[in-house]
Amino acid sequence: MRKIIVKLLVFLAFAQGNSQILDPVKWTTKIEKKSETNYILTFNGVIEKEWHMYSQFTPDGGPLAMEVIFTNQKGNFNLIGKAKEGKTTTAYNDVFEVNETFFVKNAQIQQEISLTNPKIKTIEVALNYQVCKQSCINLEKKFSFVIPSVAKTEIVPIQTDTIENEVITSKAEKITKEITKESKEIEVPSKSESQKGLWSIFLIAFLSGFAALLTPCVFPMIPMTVSFFTKQSKTRAKGIENAIIYGISIIAIYVILGLVVTWIFGADALNALSTNVWFNIIFFLLLIVFAISFLGAFEIMLPNSWANKVDSQADRGGIIGILFMALALAIVSFSCTGPIVGTLLVEAASKGGIAPIIGMFGFSLALALPFMLFAMFPGWLQSLPKSGGWLNTVKVVLGFLELALAFKFLSNADLVLQLHLLEREVFLVIWIAIFGTLAFYLFGKITLPHDSPMAHISVGRLSLGLVVLSFTIYMIPGLWGAPLKLINAFPPPMEYSESPFGFGSSGNISSTTILPDGAKLGPHQIVVFDDYDKGLKYAKTVKKPIMLDFTGFACVNCRKMENNVWSDERVLSILKNDIVLISLYVDDKRELPKSEQFISKTTGSEIETIGDKWTDFMITKYKTNTQPLYVLTDLKGNSLNETTPTISYTSVDEYESWLKTGIAKFKK
Repeated sequence: MRKIIVKLLVFLAFAQGNSQILDPVKWTTKIEKKSETNYILTFNGVIEKEWHMYSQFTPDGGPLAMEVIFTNQKGNFNLIGKAKEGKTTTAYNDVFEVNETFFVKNAQIQQEISLTNPKIKTIEVALNYQVCKQSCINLEKKFSFVIPSVAKTEIVPIQTDTIENEVITSKAEKITKEITKESKEIEVPSKSESQKGLWSIFLIAFLSGFAALLTPCVFPMIPMTVSFFTKQSKTRAKGIENAIIYGISIIAIYVILGLVVTWIFGADALNALSTNVWFNIIFFLLLIVFAISFLGAFEIMLPNSWANKVDSQADRGGIIGILFMALALAIVSFSCTGPIVGTLLVEAASKGGIAPIIGMFGFSLALALPFMLFAMFPGWLQSLPKSGGWLNTVKVVLGFLELALAFKFLSNADLVLQLHLLEREVFLVIWIAIFGTLAFYLFGKITLPHDSPMAHISVGRLSLGLVVLSFTIYMIPGLWGAPLKLINAFPPPMEYSESPFGFGSSGNISSTTILPDGAKLGPHQIVVFDDYDKGLKYAKTVKKPIMLDFTGFACVNCRKMENNVWSDERVLSILKNDIVLISLYVDDKRELPKSEQFISKTTGSEIETIGDKWTDFMITKYKTNTQPLYVLTDLKGNSLNETTPTISYTSVDEYESWLKTGIAKFKK
């Protein structure tokens, strides 16, 4: 009864004035009895036009992925696999530089459970998710499924302790439409944009296939294989036909490998696995092993018995024999192609969907083309360079590249765990060391176990060495805060560093400047607090107005505002010099101390995390739940902009005007 009264008061409060509590997803649920102990829980969401909601399989480092949390699971029931999803869309997000997965118009989630406690009456579930358009909203919905006593489907009404289901009124929806009409909408990635990730995977895989072709395990097999076809075939036409079948067989083998990987793990699950902390660590260790193998410490080989059995089948002739010849190539060359294929599958998995299949097609196409072309035009064999030490050089270069890529995966895990073990400077030092050593190797100053004696270096090797050395020197200023746009997607962000200014100084603040207690350097080297009390204390000391920035780690439009609006020199000057910036992250999952946890008087929700605390503050004081949200206040917490107390995703001119208006009032 108390909760009903509290929510009724909340409803009345938010039904008046300019309520902006938005809830773009309306849910219904059902429970189906599958067997005596197994049940299927279904969530159906209808998403308002132009909004989109992120899936469970949106990767870490991108927008906030959905979480399905079973709050009374322990001792009562087990989950059968991961929650399944209905139709989703995958598209590249150029802000977070990941392929995000999201629902448009409709969302369906299904979870099968198996009861272990026959006395349980209800299944309690919470959905945590992010929905975005011109702003982003992080929502938690709570559901209670009543266990049916008979084998039939039951429609269960949504039950929730959060305000989102019950506060929205027709008036609020009307206001939402007015806000939407006046605001700049987020650009939902188009279908053509969603293909960019697959095209990039194909191109990388295709180039990797050519790189594999130039290794000691594969290159010498080209003239041997072509000679076999030309000698065994009675006519030139038959030789060409056999070579084409051979090339198609190579492609089929690797594409089937991509299909198997996708089928075993599932198209969406691959994405989730590849962005998991522990799988990133496993990928790191795997690539380290591949790199050490390429550098010559050992060879990764499949059992010789496999090659012998397959080779014996290749003598059967006909299409079956050619297929086994292609399989023999894959097995014999595994010590060189295996690490490349493994790396490609890891990288493709991070894209999700059919990326592993596209990757294997691109790789195998590049590998198969030379065999087919040289069989069609045997005279070209005369133009092929002779095998020699240069083949091992290619293998070693690939080893260095594998080593560098490995640390990208370790960095992903470190960023998610926020351990700060591999911050930007450390990452760049490692890459500078790797590519610097590679440059010395190419210049002949370092030799490895399988290198041939070398009296001089070739022009090609010298040229490649100069390119690598130039790249190494290019990275060095990054230690002093240079943006390094050419490799921006690889190292950790500027903010994730020992000092955002590197070892020297940059911008308006010296690296030796002592930051105020509780402050750090945020986007564009702005001094920012993430604790309200410490920020308020500092603002009182310097007698400047406060700008509250309600934001999120996974808020795409927050990043767009920071990248496109905050970076403008007019706005940036104000943010650095005229206000005290306090950024409050509504998706901060760190748990509050037990003594600071409470039940919200406004919403009746349990406030357990730092993000919950700032969300409740935003809803209670400013009657909204959207991010980004900016508020200019005086030192007593009163809004300085009377006509427009808060502002969200907007243009540079409007943002600058809003800032100046509030600051002018503060100075009166």
